[in-house]
Amino acid sequence: MSANAAKQHSRFPLLSAVVLALIVASMNIGLWWWGNLPHGPEDWHGKIGGFALSAFQRYQSPLKNDFPSDEEIDSDLKLISKYTSRVRTYSMLENPQVPRLAEREGLKVMAGAWIDRRLDNNEKEIDTLIAQARHYPGTVNRVIVGNEVLLRNDISPEQLMTYLDRVRAALHQPVSTAEPWHIWEKYPELVQHVDFITVHLFPYWNGIDRKDALADALSRYNHLRQLYPNKPVVVGEIGWPSNGDRFQYATPSVSNEAIFLRQWFNAAREQHIDYYVMEAFDQPWKEGLGEGRTGAYWGMFNADRQLKFPFTGPVTEDTAWPWKALAASLLALLPMILFARRFSRFKLMGRLFFCMLIQLACGLITWSATLPFNFYLSWVDWTMLVLLFPAQIAILAILLINGFEFTEVLWRRRWMRDAGMLRPDPPEKQPFVSIHLACYNEPPEMVIVTLDSLAALDYANFEVLVIDNNTKNPDVWKPVQAYCEQLGKRFRFFHLEPWPGYKAGALNFGLKETDPAADVVAVIDADYEVRPDWLATLTGYFHDPKVAVVQCPQAHREFENNTFRRMTAWEYDGFFRIGMHHRNERNAIIQHGTMTMVRRSALEGTGGWSEWTICEDAELGLRLMHAGYELVYVDELMGKGLTPADFKAYKSQRYRWAFGAMQILKGRWNWMTQRGPLSVGQRFHFLTGWFSWFADALHLIFTLMAIFWTAGMVAFPQVFSLPMQLFLIPVIGFFFAKAIFGIVLYRARVPCGWYDTLMASLASMGLSHAIARGILHGLTREKTSFVVTAKSRRLGESSFAAFAPVREELLMAIALVLCVIGMATGFGTRYIEGTLWIFILSAQSIPYFSAVIGAWIAHKAGDKAG
Repeated sequence: MSANAAKQHSRFPLLSAVVLALIVASMNIGLWWWGNLPHGPEDWHGKIGGFALSAFQRYQSPLKNDFPSDEEIDSDLKLISKYTSRVRTYSMLENPQVPRLAEREGLKVMAGAWIDRRLDNNEKEIDTLIAQARHYPGTVNRVIVGNEVLLRNDISPEQLMTYLDRVRAALHQPVSTAEPWHIWEKYPELVQHVDFITVHLFPYWNGIDRKDALADALSRYNHLRQLYPNKPVVVGEIGWPSNGDRFQYATPSVSNEAIFLRQWFNAAREQHIDYYVMEAFDQPWKEGLGEGRTGAYWGMFNADRQLKFPFTGPVTEDTAWPWKALAASLLALLPMILFARRFSRFKLMGRLFFCMLIQLACGLITWSATLPFNFYLSWVDWTMLVLLFPAQIAILAILLINGFEFTEVLWRRRWMRDAGMLRPDPPEKQPFVSIHLACYNEPPEMVIVTLDSLAALDYANFEVLVIDNNTKNPDVWKPVQAYCEQLGKRFRFFHLEPWPGYKAGALNFGLKETDPAADVVAVIDADYEVRPDWLATLTGYFHDPKVAVVQCPQAHREFENNTFRRMTAWEYDGFFRIGMHHRNERNAIIQHGTMTMVRRSALEGTGGWSEWTICEDAELGLRLMHAGYELVYVDELMGKGLTPADFKAYKSQRYRWAFGAMQILKGRWNWMTQRGPLSVGQRFHFLTGWFSWFADALHLIFTLMAIFWTAGMVAFPQVFSLPMQLFLIPVIGFFFAKAIFGIVLYRARVPCGWYDTLMASLASMGLSHAIARGILHGLTREKTSFVVTAKSRRLGESSFAAFAPVREELLMAIALVLCVIGMATGFGTRYIEGTLWIFILSAQSIPYFSAVIGAWIAHKAGDKAG
């Protein structure tokens, strides 16, 4: 190859990576563009009929007795006068200066008196209304006594009619009260006590899709006119929210508000409808006052007094979208280029998929960081954002890590480090192997089966050390001792009592008793049957001095006809068919303490088995990698053991693994976070390989928070509001993505059918709580007890006792069901956030129900086997 050709060849992966990244970035910008396509409603020219006016500024609220000043109201009226000549007010006590200031601007005022259950306050409102209307007869051209009083059931119709008659007798201006259309239909006698009907029309609160909203409003207006043909009808409030919660088919958005109002303006002019838009300015203080978040976003101007949309030309939902799209693309560009260049060996579809996943993550980060500024958030909301934003970053990180495994497993061209069985060495070249079998309180008949399989090994140079540590009952360990004696001098039995260090302590004792000629130490569990060719076809790897470990999968037998053992067997299989291959690509496999062979000099030279962790096998693998050795993974079932006997044993084993993983993480933190002998790939896998387990811990924390928050929303809705979509959508997306990744990989890599795939998923989800406890305890505690995984079933359990191992999961499931019921009855499906929250609560309950179902399956399967 010429120098130029070599140079071009070296540049090609970088060029293709840049092109691929630019294509994905362009797709991202196109997606933002598509989501913000301009909408083209009918143009509006001319004055608006009128505005409902609440002049509270961005951080003011009548609930805190914080009212706008004369200067602030005057500034608002000056702005409004450019668009209309009329305003409507609601309370004479809150803003008595409005008529005086409106007179300066030439505005007409439909002045309102606020009526509610406070009878003394009602008297003050009415007296002030009468006084102001008399003082400014040229400005106050109409008066309104009460706003939706009968809708709220604050006073009786008779009491309201008495107020109306009193005001009508005192003033020359026309008098009315304001109610939704159905209240006027319900109380026809009310019409006789007003000079005109003031109706509120809100297609949004009728759950009407925006495209049908104008027809709905006109239909209800015309229906009222037909009912009362002799009374003028004034639309006192009409509008559409620009933000907040979706209500049935009605979606709040800037474009929907613009389209509806522009359509209404034109229709009202054509049909000579008298109306007031609800409302002039957004009122953040209204958020949560019975309307969810929506109450804050009815203004045609935002709280900063900026017009939300133009009256002519197309309307863009988010005018800042180009900058957000560009920011998301730039944030993702370098990571996409680095990935596509580094993993150019992946198929094009794989590189494209993961680049799109990177871009999606960066887009979600940009969206999450900018969306809050579209809302009027309180300090509580901002606090929640600050606390939960890092959690969202963690969720996206876990998604990318899972996505990387998904990509490599599905779209690799070939495995870079793929090891298989070797041609057996002649006896004179065979490394001498010392097989160590540590056992504690194991059924002797089970251990004897294992010993028989070892005796049948087709290998010349090996010994077997059976190390029984701390078994109290001689009836358990003495039969094994006797059987070892029958098998001959290759088999040596040791009974240790008392002995420290759990399994690691027993194995360290075995190291001291190992034949000096042994080159390799092999470890198996006491329930394993090994293939005769296990040693013969694999020990050849130790001729390479860089190899310290040869590892085979953990596999199982005698599970086919037992539902529980079958589902757990296939659940285990997923890691060895998927995760171990993925890790093996970067010499970063997890060494597990069965079906493993270790170079003796490497084992002893790095300190033997670590007794400070209950996962001494995984720690040894990491330590050997740190020492610069290679670990070989051979995906061949060279031995099979028994699955855990019941759900308690299944849970306790996974708890132990999770706890031990955290011990290793804390004990070897410097190795994994600082530059040193470990490669980048090895540090990546040992830091991120447990992220899915961290996700289980986060799931437990989030579930407890969700239960607390839901209880608060149901009991104290005025204090606890529905979570924003900002928090909900990434979580829901993570649930779906993780489920899809897992099922697709299982179908591609694990040789089982759909039924076994789904049952394995059930088993895996049922472990979530145990893993979460293991992670949290491992992070906060130094040690825990080493619990041997029971492989034989406990007899005599009642049906009630079957749920004892999952009592915490059962309580969590019940709590979540109660939360769902509370949300459904308290909030229903009025708001999209409520529906999403119910979905999340339901999804959060799946692992807990899975554990309960798994425990029941284990119980029934045990009964059947018994």
